[in-house]
Amino acid sequence: MNVMITDISRDLDVSVAAVQAVITAFLLVMAVLMIPGSKLTDRWGRKRCFIWGLALFAVGALLSAAAPGIGVLVFGNAILEGVGTVLLIPPVYILTTLAFDDMTSRARAFGVISGLGGIGAAAGPLIGGFITTGLSWRAAFGFQALVVLLIIVLSRRITDPLPPDPSRPFDVIGSVLSAVGMLFLVCGILVADTDPALTAIFMAVGAVVLAGFFAYVRSRERAGKEALLSLALFRNRTSNLGLVTQNVQWLLLMGVSFVVSVFLQTVRGYNAVQTGVVFTAVTVGLLASSLAAARLAQRHPQRTLVMAGFVLTIAGIGLLLGLVGASSRVVAFAPGLLLIGLGLGTMLTPSVNIVQSSFAEGLQGEISGLSRSVSNLGSCFGAATAGTILVSDLGSGNTTYIWAMVALAVFALGGLAAAAALPRRAEQPGPAPRPASVARTSGSGAPA
Repeated sequence: MNVMITDISRDLDVSVAAVQAVITAFLLVMAVLMIPGSKLTDRWGRKRCFIWGLALFAVGALLSAAAPGIGVLVFGNAILEGVGTVLLIPPVYILTTLAFDDMTSRARAFGVISGLGGIGAAAGPLIGGFITTGLSWRAAFGFQALVVLLIIVLSRRITDPLPPDPSRPFDVIGSVLSAVGMLFLVCGILVADTDPALTAIFMAVGAVVLAGFFAYVRSRERAGKEALLSLALFRNRTSNLGLVTQNVQWLLLMGVSFVVSVFLQTVRGYNAVQTGVVFTAVTVGLLASSLAAARLAQRHPQRTLVMAGFVLTIAGIGLLLGLVGASSRVVAFAPGLLLIGLGLGTMLTPSVNIVQSSFAEGLQGEISGLSRSVSNLGSCFGAATAGTILVSDLGSGNTTYIWAMVALAVFALGGLAAAAALPRRAEQPGPAPRPASVARTSGSGAPA
């Protein structure tokens, strides 16, 4: 979507800010619904949620390809593809965690997943740019649908180690409270450049609703009922800090991607292919560091890897800031983006491993959903915050670009501080508390 912004806005006769809103809405749907979606994996089964999510994503991509206006694009891309992603992402991390017992093999598996995920995020602009320039932005959405259908065919061999439990209760009230709270928080960021007073109101309402959510969860657990999220997830200091680093990492990846893409297309006048080629540097960096995750995990503590990743990323942002005024050539962006790719690839895997490995099997569904929700919330904040600064005054040339990148650098420093606070030795996974009303055994004899 980032490299198609100009083409979509021209074809549908809408502003760049409108297309940015579609991108942010997609991320918002994932952030809002990821936790409830992860709980559905227990009721419906991990493989079934994965397949249904893929199918819904494919329908959304096809609808987006045929969109006659911005409204249909919002429904296809932001709603259908967003909900599809909510269903398919948690099973990936849950099944991986259950399949590998030791830290090294799990790090290798998460390294492959994070590496390919990062490569997809970085290579997407290049692939999308070629398709958009050679054919159209609509064909790029059609290509998405073809890839997803291929994954559905290949996923027939996936096995789910735990049977679904249709009788497991689903916390509807908790789902609504968590979704509404995060919705107000992100909407507050989105209107920051147009109405600061409304931003304050939205953020305050979001904070109040989330406080009510946690109070509701506490009362539900005290009553012996299963809540949307167990409060035990927030009593693990290692996991909490790991979640902070995850949030900042995805904020940086989405923020840098959006800022550089929009700047190159609207200020420097690059087309979709040229913009996509620039991001090859990020792809190379992510590929090199992510696929080395297993070897790095054997030689260095997870905390060290996360800190090193933030240092490399901050250095990359520094290069992007320093070289933007020194040269107008596209090569000026390559060194900074390469360092950012190396940094993000170095720390994405250990951050996921730190969080997932902090909890026992019974809480994997919940922590996976919380982890993905926090990451997607970071992506949403990245696109909204950096995008709001950049789009506010594109006519000023390099100025808004510089301020947007400075804002991302500040977030990166915050992530580095959280990484430095991680304990040198990870906390051991605790037992998964289950209410007596649901701690029963299914017919197959496996824990429900």
